[in-house]
Amino acid sequence: MADQNQRQNQRQDEVRHLVEQAVAQAFQSQIPPLQIQIVQQVLHALPTPANVAAAGGGGDSSALVHAVSNIHAGTTQKEILRALLDSGSGYCSRIALFVVKAGAASGWQARGFGDDDAVKDFSLDLNAGPVAHTYQNRVATPGNVAEMGRRFVEQFSSPSNEQVLVLPLTLKEKVAALVYADGGDGGKLESSSLELLVIATSAWLEVVSLRKQAAARDDSTMATRVEPPPPSPVQTVSSFSDPFASHAPKHVPAAPAVPEPAAAEVVEVASAHTSAAAPAAAADPWAGMSPEDADVHRKAQRFARLLVDEIKLYNQAKVAEGRRHKDLYDRLKEDIDKSRGTFQKRYGSTAAASGDYFHNELLRSLAEDDVAIMGSNFRR
Repeated sequence: MADQNQRQNQRQDEVRHLVEQAVAQAFQSQIPPLQIQIVQQVLHALPTPANVAAAGGGGDSSALVHAVSNIHAGTTQKEILRALLDSGSGYCSRIALFVVKAGAASGWQARGFGDDDAVKDFSLDLNAGPVAHTYQNRVATPGNVAEMGRRFVEQFSSPSNEQVLVLPLTLKEKVAALVYADGGDGGKLESSSLELLVIATSAWLEVVSLRKQAAARDDSTMATRVEPPPPSPVQTVSSFSDPFASHAPKHVPAAPAVPEPAAAEVVEVASAHTSAAAPAAAADPWAGMSPEDADVHRKAQRFARLLVDEIKLYNQAKVAEGRRHKDLYDRLKEDIDKSRGTFQKRYGSTAAASGDYFHNELLRSLAEDDVAIMGSNFRR
């Protein structure tokens, strides 16, 4: 009887492992189309075509599309949030991000303030003017700099037109951070574009978090197959770590003994089961490189995929016709050349230049690994 129960338990374990692996693989397969869908949805968030034209400059929205792509090229929360600040600085004169944590909004990084470090550890008044309205209602709120409070004005001075904008960066339907923007001395403040970038950032942080959780579950399944786990309590809740631990502000009170569920802070899934990831390193094409160079190569490859995904997304009819008539490059020449230039500007002088990732992605994704589909005018 005992042997029969043991065999039954083993069969149940095998079925459970197979189901877990199948679910994880199915989830991973949905990430690329989900990424494209997010880009499309956030672009539609702009109220009118006029706003899109204004954001892109000269009636061209490609600058805003590429700004979203830069954000989506990030794979960690710090990379994504830095990309938000870098991209957002193109649509305002001054921009800063304040992390909401333990009932306080504390400065993390900024652009355009002259001394950007002055923002670090500065605490916003969550009960003041546009900050309070944004935090409580989770909507972008314009206002006058005087409403930010006297301490804020004394610390950072006022923009020339005194107009400011506070935007919510939400995760799990909670405000994880507040983005402050103003026009500085030049008065440049494009509210709709900034709102779109913050929406894109929120969505991408959610996707990255889901992707890492799925990868952790997949690694856990593989590790269980290779080696039985040690006798310890089963962990059923994902581990999280604060990506801004090195910037922990002095004025933020200590976390309560019993943490709030889904705390309103920017969080990142901790890396787990590192030993299970070791076999993958053997197949890593950048295994022989320094960690810095390998990281550049990975980012370049991801960026190339994002650029080509954009071309496919906004030119679906041309892609279909080009594949059918084998003149894909002629039909998409302007978009391909512009995206190639963007890629070269970012990675052409880095260690990843030798990888030719954009060219390879064109062949893989657009031409479906058949160079003849690109046509005779495509440079091999």
